[in-house]
Amino acid sequence: MFETINHVLVMADRERVGREALPTAAVLDSKSVTTADCGGRRGYNAGKEVKGRKRQVMVDTDGRGLILEPQRADLQDRDEAGVVLRLSRRAFPFIATAFADSGNAGEAPTQTTSIRIEIVRKPPDQVGFAVAPRRWVVERFSAWISRNRRLWKDPDATLTSARAFLYAASVIFLVRCLGQIS
Repeated sequence: MFETINHVLVMADRERVGREALPTAAVLDSKSVTTADCGGRRGYNAGKEVKGRKRQVMVDTDGRGLILEPQRADLQDRDEAGVVLRLSRRAFPFIATAFADSGNAGEAPTQTTSIRIEIVRKPPDQVGFAVAPRRWVVERFSAWISRNRRLWKDPDATLTSARAFLYAASVIFLVRCLGQIS
């Protein structure tokens, strides 16, 4: 139910700012979060040293959540990005390009759908932190939904309930955005 509400609100908010209802480009990323001891299916992300789940997220180029998919943390981004790309085809069929980080490089994501994956890399002369073009909106979205007290950690026993709470947080965010103009 929250997924459907999110879809309708995304289209309404896009039209509110003068854009087409359905996006043609998206940004893809994942974030690992710890789970509670009773948190159900989880894995260990050795790169981030996190035992828990990974949230695969696809947002539009303004940062609205399109597809939110929780998975075990031990799954590789490039292998599991295909799940998110396939899910996006049904709800958002006009997405032609997805921007992603180098964790999604490789053939697995590109062979899943007709969506072209454009890897956004940091400049070779970059020292320290700098905002990555195109990708900062997905980082901002992850920060927004993490502000929801329920999502700072993933306590859900099932991936279905974890997905529902991710979409609920996105709906709350979109309702606030739409409420500011009323």
